[in-house]
Amino acid sequence: MPQQTQKVMQQWPLHVLDGGYENVPFKVFTQRDLDRIAPLQKLPEAMRFEMKVVSSVLPFRVNQYVIDELIDWSNIPADPIFQLTFPQRGMLAPAHYDRIAALLRDGADKATLNAAIGEVRLALNPHPADQMEMNMPRDAAGNRLDGIQHKYRETVLFFPSQGQTCHAYCTFCFRWAQFVGDKTLRIAASEASTLHDYLKAHTEVTDLLFTGGDPMVMKTKHLKAYLEPLLEPAFDHIQTIRIGTKALTFWPHRFLGAEDAGELIELLTRMVRAGKHVAVMAHYNHWKELDTDAAREAIRSIRSTGAQIRAQGPLIAHINDDPDVWAKMWKMQVKLGIIPYYMFVERDTGARGYFEVPLARAWEIYRQAIQRVSGLARTARGPSMSASPGKVEVQGVTEINGEKVFVLRFIQGRNPDWVQRPFFAKYDDTAGWLDHLEPALGEAEFFYEAEYRALRDDKLAG
Repeated sequence: MPQQTQKVMQQWPLHVLDGGYENVPFKVFTQRDLDRIAPLQKLPEAMRFEMKVVSSVLPFRVNQYVIDELIDWSNIPADPIFQLTFPQRGMLAPAHYDRIAALLRDGADKATLNAAIGEVRLALNPHPADQMEMNMPRDAAGNRLDGIQHKYRETVLFFPSQGQTCHAYCTFCFRWAQFVGDKTLRIAASEASTLHDYLKAHTEVTDLLFTGGDPMVMKTKHLKAYLEPLLEPAFDHIQTIRIGTKALTFWPHRFLGAEDAGELIELLTRMVRAGKHVAVMAHYNHWKELDTDAAREAIRSIRSTGAQIRAQGPLIAHINDDPDVWAKMWKMQVKLGIIPYYMFVERDTGARGYFEVPLARAWEIYRQAIQRVSGLARTARGPSMSASPGKVEVQGVTEINGEKVFVLRFIQGRNPDWVQRPFFAKYDDTAGWLDHLEPALGEAEFFYEAEYRALRDDKLAG
């Protein structure tokens, strides 16, 4: 073990090393293992068949920690973490469900079944917000740089190939297409040099976000290959390194007793001491995810490095569409030293029909939750839609000249000049996404739309 790693590990609370966090086995279950998950055997056979049907289309992966520590098996199917990780019939449209169920019942051959599954997946908008068309840059020869997205001027997203899975899958995941085994739907890059060369050429970039999947499934040695070169002077313009992860929920032992946990903590410490702002972008959907000893110890371990933890997650039906849940979660996050960051609107992809909350209701939930917390928790912005033009926040509902309207603004935009400009949409209590809204006050279109169309046409033509 490297001497620096030993020194960092010696600073940890003793029970991280001698209190049961060492050598906790990671045991994972996928769709083919549904019959091996003991608590499921107590559920009705019809429910288990429904899980098999849905998990044939949408990715399913869960681990023993989630099963044992996070789910209340006396509260099935209502338990929020059960809804978060286990497939439910309503996650597929009735026609899609019936088609796949009939093929499974009839014992259809693999080719027939896979063809039907592929058609259903393509109907679920696998890459929302023009990710493939508009976010992925090209090199000087016009070749698309797979695994990189550059939507906003200051921020680049990178999808390392070793991090394109997760310790468990969220049923609502807007990047579900990464995990279904179809290479044509996958975004990933295997060469660190692709990222480093791009960043050297784009000195306007200040923030780099490692995403996936989950970069924290990677071995630390692979993470180092991407991160350590960023300490060189050529990358001084990269001020912030963000790492998007659900590991603090699904496998906090990644930061505790995993074989290279000490090496990971040492890496984060070194990045911070070298002058980089390291932000662990944690995805939380319910306060239960914060309420285990391992989760809290993992949070303490990360914070000991000097890295910050920021918390974000979507507002989703069946899991957290309740202001009390959000208020309690934000309070717990602040208590644990986590910065509440975003409440997102569930994206228009995958099982959206099952999880969608109308914008009017989303704003009410956000407003009521924010009213119940102190100023330190009011750093959470939202409800925000990560739409193709940018991140659009619903700021409220009001009346102007007798017309009831949504008040909207860009938190981020493809054109930075759009940011913080308020605009108005006709009030619609059924609308769930930006493209469901119509301009208010007699306007023919929203202020950004003509420019956005031009940007899109230019991008697609190039």
